Amino acid sequence: MLARKGLLPEGFLLTRLAEDQNQPNRSRLRSQRARFITKTGSCNVAHKNIREQGRFLQDVFTTMVDLKWQHSLLIFTSAFLCSWMLFAMIWWLLAFAHGDLEPRDPDGDPGPVPCVTAIHSFTSAFLFSIEVQVTIGFGGRMVTEECPVAIVVLIIQNILGLIINAVMLGCVFMKTAQANRRAETLIFSRNAVIAPRNGRPTFMFRVGDLRKSMIISATVQLQVIRRTMTAEGEVIPLCQLDIQVENPLRSNGIFLVSPLVISHTIERGSPLYEMSAQSLASDDLELIVILEGVVETTGISMQARTSYTPEEILWGRRFVSIITEEDGRYCVDYSKFGNTVPVRMSSLSAKELDQTRGVQEGPSDVHLQGWGLVRAGRGGFRRGGRAHEGSAPPQPWYAQTEKLAAAVGEEQKGQKKTVKLEVIGKIEEDGLGEFSD
Repeated sequence: MLARKGLLPEGFLLTRLAEDQNQPNRSRLRSQRARFITKTGSCNVAHKNIREQGRFLQDVFTTMVDLKWQHSLLIFTSAFLCSWMLFAMIWWLLAFAHGDLEPRDPDGDPGPVPCVTAIHSFTSAFLFSIEVQVTIGFGGRMVTEECPVAIVVLIIQNILGLIINAVMLGCVFMKTAQANRRAETLIFSRNAVIAPRNGRPTFMFRVGDLRKSMIISATVQLQVIRRTMTAEGEVIPLCQLDIQVENPLRSNGIFLVSPLVISHTIERGSPLYEMSAQSLASDDLELIVILEGVVETTGISMQARTSYTPEEILWGRRFVSIITEEDGRYCVDYSKFGNTVPVRMSSLSAKELDQTRGVQEGPSDVHLQGWGLVRAGRGGFRRGGRAHEGSAPPQPWYAQTEKLAAAVGEEQKGQKKTVKLEVIGKIEEDGLGEFSD
């Protein structure tokens, strides 16, 4: 209905319908496989049985930045409350030791000058501790010159309060300005595709940036994680292999002004060289995409990650074009960002295609019988255009004539070379004679 009204193209609807039909199978396969990197970019790894927990306390700042917000807020509140309670206890002990907590008659002798005025209980000491550390200064309580120890405690509390404020503000700033926040506006296509490009099967995915501010020095890396076994029988559960990335700029660096299709040509040496359409569904691998760069507005390094499992790789499809030119500028239609269309492509792997092409091109041990007569249209030798391996092919009637002509040509060529050498020798001898005379 939407396609009839012109709101959405028919190709888009057909593509989405085809994806929806395959979605139940993919969700069932996804539940059976564990992925290394989630679609949002987080690492799906659980660290267990870590005995040296004290190492995290050696880098307290990074540990606090890595914590979740609720845990960080709990630590911030606890740090302030503990510092206030600690110094409230110290102020109360000073007042108790100096005798400021003893009840006095308001109409009688005022007595000695207290260390801190208006402290009569632990509650008043706690309020004074808050006033000192956050520099509120209501004016009802203050330190006097009577106790030098109280002046030292006042200085220590102010310094400690500034340190706590600096650490907490730094943690809040780092948590709000983390690199993964900028990665929220970097999007990757939900599926990757494998389609022919320039005669070779190519793995492709699309990446785009929703913000107008650019990513400086952006680079893309592609890795394959799969289970492998060495020649000695050692099983490597997560073997990481780098893949050469080919983007429109022919390098790992990209200019991410508009969405780009990043590609990898599947050829000899590629980890995907032996993967076919049939083995794709059962292959145990995961392709990880890492995009790194520097945020233009803040200058902070950022990294965006995603991954593609076999059920998220579409064979024989390519991405549709989403960039058009309107009113003298380029426009990007993000509603078609992940849309794909089917293309004609063989279900064989790149290795099998290379082997097939090698047989057709004719290797050294394969001979074609009567090829010249077939091209010339001679019916007598048309059946001889078959490949014979190992045995010598039957020679046509003109083979001996061609060999004889080639031998005569070589002899004539050799004679010509001999004559040239003789002439050169004569010239050199004549020249030497004139020089001697």
